Amino acid sequence: MTGLISAATTLFLATAMAANAQAQPARIADQDISDAYIYLLGRLLVTRQQQLDFQEGFKWNELVHRKPGAVDWPNPNLDVAYSEAWVAVDESSCTIVSVPKVEGRYYTVHFLNGWGETIANINERLFPKRPFGEFAVCLRGSNVAIPAGATRIDLPVKYSRVLARVELGSHPDAAIALQHQFKFRATGTPKLPEIPKTPIFELEKLPGVEAFEVADIALDGEPDLSVGLEALAQNARDIGKAVKDPAERARVDQVIRTRAFGDIGKASAIIGHGTVQNGWARPGVVGEYGLDYLARTMVDNGGIWANIKPEVLYYRGSLDQAGAELSGDNVYTLTFPRDGLPAQYATFFWSVIAVDGHRFRVLPNPLNRFLLNNQSGVKYNPDGSLTLYFADQKPADAPDNNWLPTPKGQKYRLTFRFYRPTEGVANGTYYPPPLIKR
Repeated sequence: MTGLISAATTLFLATAMAANAQAQPARIADQDISDAYIYLLGRLLVTRQQQLDFQEGFKWNELVHRKPGAVDWPNPNLDVAYSEAWVAVDESSCTIVSVPKVEGRYYTVHFLNGWGETIANINERLFPKRPFGEFAVCLRGSNVAIPAGATRIDLPVKYSRVLARVELGSHPDAAIALQHQFKFRATGTPKLPEIPKTPIFELEKLPGVEAFEVADIALDGEPDLSVGLEALAQNARDIGKAVKDPAERARVDQVIRTRAFGDIGKASAIIGHGTVQNGWARPGVVGEYGLDYLARTMVDNGGIWANIKPEVLYYRGSLDQAGAELSGDNVYTLTFPRDGLPAQYATFFWSVIAVDGHRFRVLPNPLNRFLLNNQSGVKYNPDGSLTLYFADQKPADAPDNNWLPTPKGQKYRLTFRFYRPTEGVANGTYYPPPLIKR
């Protein structure tokens, strides 16, 4: 009898334990937490900027014309005049974009979704038969009357971020005049969304577990167009529910600050799944990311609003020829051979800026000189090569226009841009020469 009771009790306990195990969600692995965090962070970087924009005074479907250099996001392009907007379209409305005739200089009207992915560009390269005039930007599948003669462009989302870029070139005043001729107006009255209330954080201090606490808010506000990442999105939502338990909340926060931040540091060095050569990192993908959410988040963090490769290719220089981090305490030279000058690899222009390693903003200096480019009046060496100098004080042998000030005591990185890249920059075989420390 005792044996029967014991067996029955054992069976009951085993059944109860199995039922309890089924009732308790499986513990989320540390790596799954890290992956979900990095995935979600890409979205939170965009909602962060969106909140800052509307706090500044942005209004839907209204273009804000910036003075050259007057933008506040990572890795700004100082070669162009920017105009910015957030656009809303729906089943009953479109946004009309008026584009002036632009000749002999780079321009584009660039649309991105809420994950920082490029969804459209308006320029003479994509619309060679009619590169200016009116364009009706509409929700795909909508049946909306548009002005006669307007070119319709369908977007896959209702809400998008827009940057109009006009190359400053050798006549900045003319570029600014053109910039102000770009205009937006809405047809109809689109339904406007609530701006997602997610953490507004400093880029040098990324959010911890609070990121997952707003996972549903962030993910509900914008669909991810990249098919195949649904499991990551669901993990982020599940972790958001799990952290309601104080013990799990503490564990997840610790995993973020150790595993996830470590993974971000490793990925940042090569911009996701990019490659490094001569101390320069080149992203594998940019502007359009597919399944590479890691690269998407790295770009959103270090250079939000990046365009696609056919428009611009970015190289990031963080190391000198010996593999040491760049520092304003040192003097560096960058020499392009005569048969490999930077202008050879860009249809429009090239430029290089120096930014800090945390907020990715240009480095203050007494000259207020923040870039070198094809309009800087650089001088070439007697053999036709080009040497650029990066130092706190101008080296004695450096032509003034070849020198970019880099303040002492400041670690930094360089961003080299090639607009409308050609040859080796376009096909991925080119890297800038190494930076030589003197």
